Amino acid sequence: MTLADFTSPGLIRPQLQGPDAASVIQELSQALQHEKRISDWLPFYHAALNHEFLVGSDMEAGLAFPHARLPGLRELAFAVGRSKEPLAWGSKSTRSVRMVFLIAVPATDSTQYLLLVAGLARLAKASQLVETLQAAPVASQMWETLQQIKLPSGQTHDTLKKWRTTRVK
Repeated sequence: MTLADFTSPGLIRPQLQGPDAASVIQELSQALQHEKRISDWLPFYHAALNHEFLVGSDMEAGLAFPHARLPGLRELAFAVGRSKEPLAWGSKSTRSVRMVFLIAVPATDSTQYLLLVAGLARLAKASQLVETLQAAPVASQMWETLQQIKLPSGQTHDTLKKWRTTRVK
């Protein structure tokens, strides 16, 4: 399993239009709705924006990982966008952000979400892959790069599922 399994080329924006967190989260929320990953972008947008202003998600590598966990979402997914210029990201941030991964998390999902976050953390530490994503001219090339980022093995999920089953009996 790779990061690309949670997105698609239609959810990748190589040229974000917005200059700040609010406009970028709106743009990526609308992409999630357009690709039918969320049913209504506005409640998702508000939840993601509120969470972002409470707990900033910017990282040292010039990446940000805002997210919202909502009931009614069918599957874990993310939209990603890249800005040509550094973005003004949140009121408390001193770091510049050029790439944003907006994550839609079903309310009942924790295991898949943790695997995805582990993959994103792996990406943040892989400067060569971050540079490749930042240099890719089109969405399809960004998606191909995301296919190279492996997630931790599904054994974690299987072990947790087995543990829950034995605890319930």
